[in-house]
Parts: sequence; structure tokens; C-alpha cells
Amino acid sequence: MPVSGLPPYDDGNIFARILRGEIPARKVHEDEHALAFHDIAPQAPVHVLVIPKGRYVSVADFAAQASPEEIAGFWRAVAKVAKDLGLEQPGYRVLMNMGAHGGQEVPHYHVHLFGGRSLGRMVPQAGD
Repeated sequence: MPVSGLPPYDDGNIFARILRGEIPARKVHEDEHALAFHDIAPQAPVHVLVIPKGRYVSVADFAAQASPEEIAGFWRAVAKVAKDLGLEQPGYRVLMNMGAHGGQEVPHYHVHLFGGRSLGRMVPQAGD
């Protein structure tokens, strides 16, 4: 059951189709809880998406509906991918979008890992 106010999960979204093997992806990591793959339109030298294997629309949905094992497994996968890609030093950014105002384009919960160069300020300071 979806979280109140969130749309129901759409089994036709591109990430659901990637999980089912209908659309190819350049996989970086896969385990029982998560799949990580390179973004098709990278915004940094390293731009990887990490998605849970469950049917979750957003972080709110994931937090409310996923089991403790799924949540821990997902975040362990995020950390493993960052380490395996050599992003821990000098650093990287994890970004998640939620809803239209947050810029979420695919209605399947996911995070972006960006790295490989200095990413600058996330939000410019007043006067920048």
C-alpha cells in the first residue's frame, strides 16, 4: 500500500524494466537488495544510480514500507559502490530527488552517486 499522498508504484517505469531485464544497463553492482548502474546521461565523470529491488516510489515510501533488511542492504550497497569505484577519497556526492519540485524523473526510489571531479557547492551561497 503506497504512503498517503504518493502515487501508486508504476510497474512500467524504466527502472522496473531494467530490474526485469527488459532494458539493458551497465551494471556496477547487484545483490539481493539493490542494483547499481551507470547513468545514461552522466552529469559527472562518475554518475551511478543505485536502486532498491523493491517497488518503492520515493524515500518516504521506502522508509515507511521497506523491511529493516532492505533498508540496511540498500545503504550498504550505496557505500560498497562508492568504495569499489574509488570515490571515498577525495569524496563524492549522494543525491536523491523526491517529487516534481525535487526533480524526480523516474517514479522508483533511487540515489545518484556523483564523483570523479570537484562538484562545487551544492547550493550557492547568497551573492554567488
